[in-house]
Amino acid sequence: MQSTLSEIARLIDGEIVGDPDIVITGVSGIKEARPGDITFLANSRYGSLADETNASAIITSKDVGSLLKPIIKTDNPSLAFTRVVSHICPSQVRHPVGIHPSALIGKNVSLGKDAALGAYTVIDDNAVIGDRTVIYPGCFIGYGSSIGNDCIVYPHVSIREKITIGSRVIIHSGTVIGSDGFGFINVNGRHQKIPQIGTVEIQDDVEIGANVTIDRARFDKTIVGKGTKIDNLVQIAHNVIIGENTLIISQVGISGSTVIGNNAILAGQAGLVGHITIGDGAIIAAQAGVTKSVPANTFVSGYPARPHSEAKKVNACLQRLPRLYEEVSALKKRLAQPEK
Repeated sequence: MQSTLSEIARLIDGEIVGDPDIVITGVSGIKEARPGDITFLANSRYGSLADETNASAIITSKDVGSLLKPIIKTDNPSLAFTRVVSHICPSQVRHPVGIHPSALIGKNVSLGKDAALGAYTVIDDNAVIGDRTVIYPGCFIGYGSSIGNDCIVYPHVSIREKITIGSRVIIHSGTVIGSDGFGFINVNGRHQKIPQIGTVEIQDDVEIGANVTIDRARFDKTIVGKGTKIDNLVQIAHNVIIGENTLIISQVGISGSTVIGNNAILAGQAGLVGHITIGDGAIIAAQAGVTKSVPANTFVSGYPARPHSEAKKVNACLQRLPRLYEEVSALKKRLAQPEK
């Protein structure tokens, strides 16, 4: 779909600086854009790219001055650009419709209005699938599990028995929800399995990436709070409780019974020990090793994780160690020489 710059400005409630009659035919990132595309600039640090881009127009924040290209000034360039993408390039995704003949549906299953089941989906007894929820091919929904309205479950997802999924939840391919927590007792040198009889609760508006594993609780629930977004390849252990609107980035590992607050951010490959608390609004930097609780609104990094300002000082000292070693070695040699 194509639109003029003035039409796009009305769509996103923006202010045009430049030619309003330019025709926009596509959307792209600022580096990859071609003539006819519209792009966006959300961070002033990348302002130099605005002069180099081949895009025909740029969506910017309101504090940006005039550029070489026509611009649309908005309060939130990233959000505005998202709306433009949906307008210029409507989604081409075609979800399954209806119940595929090869789907296996157990006893006492409740299927909501306009629910869809793809090929070779297995829905076990007493499961509940909400209105307009789409289950892609090859998924397994276990005994007594419940999925709310308007959810999308992509191919090859396993949701085991007695799991509760809220509404408007998106679960990407390969994810397993409700696998046994990792619990064993050493008896005479052998590891004896501890039964994991709890469940998992995924609340409304959660998105879970591909190949995520969320273990069921030993007792009670493992919980992922409303609006939380989880990237690919994340491991969430038994009895973990995650608050609302938290971001968990790829390859994070969260050990059992850890509690994470609302609006926290766990960056890629962070590792958390069990039985600690991460406060509301805390930020855990990439590859941080968190060995103790983190207060609310605290930014930690490094291993062991410590306040980021302190971690930077420690890292700066580590960079000086080779030179310091050479200086100390030279001093020791001088001291070892007999005085003349």
